[in-house]
Amino acid sequence: MDRIDAMRLFTRVLERGSFVRAAEDLRLPASTATDAVKQLEARLGVRLLQRTTRQVRATLDGEAYYRRCLTILDDIEEAESAFRGARPRGLLRVGVQGAQARRLIVPTLQRFFREYPDMELYLGETDRFVDLVREGVDCVLRTGELKESDLAARRIALLPEVTVASPRYLERFGVPSRWDMLDGHQMIGFRSSAIGGVLPLEFMVDGARKTVTLSSVLTVNGADTYRAAAMEGLGLIQIPRYAAEKNLTEGVFVECLPETPPSSTPVYAIYPRSRQLNLRVRVFIDWVAAEYGRQLAPDD
Repeated sequence: MDRIDAMRLFTRVLERGSFVRAAEDLRLPASTATDAVKQLEARLGVRLLQRTTRQVRATLDGEAYYRRCLTILDDIEEAESAFRGARPRGLLRVGVQGAQARRLIVPTLQRFFREYPDMELYLGETDRFVDLVREGVDCVLRTGELKESDLAARRIALLPEVTVASPRYLERFGVPSRWDMLDGHQMIGFRSSAIGGVLPLEFMVDGARKTVTLSSVLTVNGADTYRAAAMEGLGLIQIPRYAAEKNLTEGVFVECLPETPPSSTPVYAIYPRSRQLNLRVRVFIDWVAAEYGRQLAPDD
């Protein structure tokens, strides 16, 4: 293993906290990973890692060497990608919410792989916070406003939202006529891990965001369950329009209060700030931003 590959392996071991996981990421035998780091330590004459039965951590020398490795590896990738004709290659690990993956990403992946035939994608479905470095994820697509963090982010889309209910609900509670006249109505509560509580209904009124919290007999924390409960007539919900389109066309849902829709929800691509944006991540973010823009553009 040459020095550059040894650096890549060392940084992956430290980020993943495991020789086994790092070897899996890089498609190497675990024994090869262990031997390569031992050889690296012998060549440098220092101990880079502290190994226990549960975890692998950097020594002080290892932490310093890790940061130098990141700079060198980023410079190499940047230099190579600067040449005309440089093509991204290799595996990219992306975390994404499942409904978005199924509706907006997977149906168009054939185009992506035709354009970038040397790339592979791993799409991991998740709604929870992801530690990108420790979990070996290259970038995450996250919906909603972001909290302050040491991660870099690029907004790639705005998801139009819609208020809907089932015909069964509207037969029982009536069709709401105004956002501020919802007495007697109920919502299905959606508990957000981002705020640690139930999201209110929101409405854009003359450019201002208004919120309303209604009584609810059911609270959930999953998007599929949220929609399923609304189909059963258990309350009003607010979801991305792309997720409601088919149900609206089929009459499973009815749009409510279209004159005061919820505000659009931003989608961000998030990646570690400590690294330059490598070519694989860059082309994927550019591609997914273009796809979201194309698919979510309003009809003429």
